Amino acid sequence: MTNSLTITDNRTGKTYELPIVDGTIRALDLRQIKADAEDFGLMTHDPGFNNTSSCRSSITYIDGDAGILRYRGYPIEQLADSSSYLETAYLILNGELPTKPQLDAWVHEITHRTMVHENIKKLMDGFHFDAHPMGMLISTLSAMSTFYPQAKNVKDPAMRRLQIARLIAKVPTISAYAYRKRMGLPYVYPDNSLSYTGNFLKMMFQRADPYIPDPIMEKALDVLFVLHADHEQNCGTNAMRSVGSSNVDPYSAMAGAAAALYGPLHGGANEQVLRMLQEIGSASNVADYIRRVKNREVLLMGFGHRVYKNYDPRAAIVKQLAYDVFEVVGRNPMIDIALELEKIALEDDYFVSRKLYPNVDFYTGIIYQAMKFPVDMFPVLFAIPRTVGWLAQWDEMHNDKETSIARPRQIYTGYDARDFVPVEKRG
Repeated sequence: MTNSLTITDNRTGKTYELPIVDGTIRALDLRQIKADAEDFGLMTHDPGFNNTSSCRSSITYIDGDAGILRYRGYPIEQLADSSSYLETAYLILNGELPTKPQLDAWVHEITHRTMVHENIKKLMDGFHFDAHPMGMLISTLSAMSTFYPQAKNVKDPAMRRLQIARLIAKVPTISAYAYRKRMGLPYVYPDNSLSYTGNFLKMMFQRADPYIPDPIMEKALDVLFVLHADHEQNCGTNAMRSVGSSNVDPYSAMAGAAAALYGPLHGGANEQVLRMLQEIGSASNVADYIRRVKNREVLLMGFGHRVYKNYDPRAAIVKQLAYDVFEVVGRNPMIDIALELEKIALEDDYFVSRKLYPNVDFYTGIIYQAMKFPVDMFPVLFAIPRTVGWLAQWDEMHNDKETSIARPRQIYTGYDARDFVPVEKRG
């Protein structure tokens, strides 16, 4: 066959022909390559899945070398410019953009599921006053599986879709409640007259006076939600699929995905960028900071990406979005440090040769800070829009006949068999 890989095992001299499908070989096909009859067979060793495909997906396409990101074939630039978050969520879930009646019905379905059970408030009241909002979100997501026991029927497509709508609707409410708990403020109920992001802003920032979301802030947050809706098989999505492969309910699986996002190498990256900019302090200090980066004294946060080896297409959109927000709240002085840092880094061969370009995290923290979101809410602001991506990937997984429970192999490096020694005889 022409679409195949021929491998010669130099241990035995035997030759094997493995089929190539979609630019991959099946890892299990390597098992036939054995040194002798007692040999287990070859495995691949790929910590971090650097070059291993774990699934087939038709949701998100990324070309990291070309700086391309598409949802269901649509460029992220077009969706950020012309679509809304809920319209993009419909696209990600269903594969096609909705008609006007479909979009109206979808928006109504989400808008009228935003209320959470009153016992959720009691649950959140049990957290300490300084509990991290992301920790509260993760715990509450897990607890929600007990409110919807029928959600465990994951083989029922209609039941899956019901839970998907519930989660997309309720995660902003839970997130806002976590913030209000953190701040010692009373919870604010959802307002069905507002948009998805407008309602979230009101639940966050309502005080004694009536709160009317600023249209520019509302739109900016909506665009940020579009940009973060899905991003292929990242750490959080891999966790969603891996946990979900056991056929657990989506609330428990999403708690696992959110826990993965909680890590500073994933959803906490924009917080690290903001702290770096605060450490630099002034645009005049950027050159010295760059020198320290080259000397490996400090890290350059917000540059480079596991996938993108070009300018992250989301970063360019967020950069422009920052100026829209500044028109409302005033210019964040951090932007001057960021611009100078980006300018020097993009002209310096040290960074260009390593393909270290700004990623989406580089400017999002600046925007969130300007919008008065506290730093510990940043990963929560990532989790809200990523909900639809996690759930779409989870739903796709359950429709994939190749899906099986995630159970990777290992290379054992411990002792061979040895005998137990009673405690009194141990040296």
